[in-house]
Amino acid sequence: MTNKEIIFRLVLAIIISGLVGMEREQKNRPAGIRTHILVCVGATLIALIQDKISIEALDFARANPNLSQVIRTDQTRLVAQVVSGVGFLGAGTIVITKRSILGLTTAATIWAVACLGIAVGMGYYSIAIFGTVAIMISLLWLKQIINVSVEKKVEVKFVHKLQTKEFLNNYFEEKKILVRDIEFSVELHGNTRIYNNVYTIELPKDLTYMEMIEDISIHKNVTNIKIINV
Repeated sequence: MTNKEIIFRLVLAIIISGLVGMEREQKNRPAGIRTHILVCVGATLIALIQDKISIEALDFARANPNLSQVIRTDQTRLVAQVVSGVGFLGAGTIVITKRSILGLTTAATIWAVACLGIAVGMGYYSIAIFGTVAIMISLLWLKQIINVSVEKKVEVKFVHKLQTKEFLNNYFEEKKILVRDIEFSVELHGNTRIYNNVYTIELPKDLTYMEMIEDISIHKNVTNIKIINV
């Protein structure tokens, strides 16, 4: 393996992992360009070392045919440790709260760029390039191709029951929001009745939950609105 080949593999690792890291950094995720590049380059270095060990073992076997029967080399031993060991870094990007889990995609991209690094380090360029394309498609365009409807619960607290319910019903109909279920309750605060409706809904593709919350919260009778994951 020449120095030129080593440099080429490391540069390719930087480029392909930088593309993935750039997408994560643009979305303000905890692991950005530098993290992804370092993981991929590290995996590439391990793969290069393993490849170099294998080449030297074969060269030694050719030079010493009488010892070739006792020489053993395993090209997967070091790289296997990368695949399992990089998991601790990905786990550090996952944040678990009472209502959501954040960072799973970033953890997956860290593991994926480690695999890309192994492919580059071992000299499997076509696998690395096609793998990068597959990862970028998954990150950038998959949601546009496949739309998965997600049910969520929206809790709306309001006063003036009839007027506000009419506004909410008209809004859901106008925005083509599918209401699966409604739960009702009433709270008394002094002489004021606070109505609490929990809607289980599905949004159309062209509307986000943040946009819906902003639209509904503008109404003067709505005192509180929040999303509750199903």
